[in-house]
Amino acid sequence: MKILVVYDSVYGNTEKIAQAIAGALGTPPDVGLRRVGDVQPGQLAGLKLLVVGSPTQKFTLLPGARDFIKSIPPNGLQGVRVAAFDTRINVDEIDSGLLRTLAGWFGYAAEKIAGRLQKKGGTEAGPPGLFFVKGTEGPLAEGELERAAAWARGLLSG
Repeated sequence: MKILVVYDSVYGNTEKIAQAIAGALGTPPDVGLRRVGDVQPGQLAGLKLLVVGSPTQKFTLLPGARDFIKSIPPNGLQGVRVAAFDTRINVDEIDSGLLRTLAGWFGYAAEKIAGRLQKKGGTEAGPPGLFFVKGTEGPLAEGELERAAAWARGLLSG
């Protein structure tokens, strides 16, 4: 396997985005798709690209995604291109100045994932992917699966 897409998901929206990303990146056995709890750090050996995603909840990534990244040894991603994505509500569609302010202060999961992967030695393959859900549980906003696939294809050209 040369590419691995790892995700955490609560309501299935992030899983759907991860599936679209993996599908755009290629097919098995070159591309793998795994939930965070199903991946061990040793399975990352020999990867060319690692993509990690999580929903944003409480302005951060889920504990499973955080624990997965923590389990990667220091410099465990040396020579691996990395990318991060998240699913989130679009705060511009919510009538809450407080929520927009808090999101500006605390951020979202994708940026945190990207930084942590780079601290493990990974090289950024592209900007974080940001995909919108309607409300807390979804569904995905219209066109997000197509946007995810296009974002993933951009990682291949970088």
